[in-house]
Amino acid sequence: MEQDGALQLAVAFLAESQRDDEPPLAIDTERVRASNGLLIVPYNSVQYLASRDAREQLLDCWPILVDLARGEVRFGTLDERHLWRNTSA
Repeated sequence: MEQDGALQLAVAFLAESQRDDEPPLAIDTERVRASNGLLIVPYNSVQYLASRDAREQLLDCWPILVDLARGEVRFGTLDERHLWRNTSA
């Protein structure tokens, strides 16, 4: 699967997962990257992404992971943190 298609899957997944009681969320397009056969798609509040002010950042936003071979989309887990913790890509 191409990265552009995988990113569109992640966008749709985030929109479907958004709860009514959450602030508007968006993909952090500057930090999307592929690693280990996955597209790692971080997201956060629209307000934080516009300002990059740490006081606006939502905590506990595990990245969306898209399997580039199968097209499966899901949120990452704590056990998988090693996949996105290393920011050098």
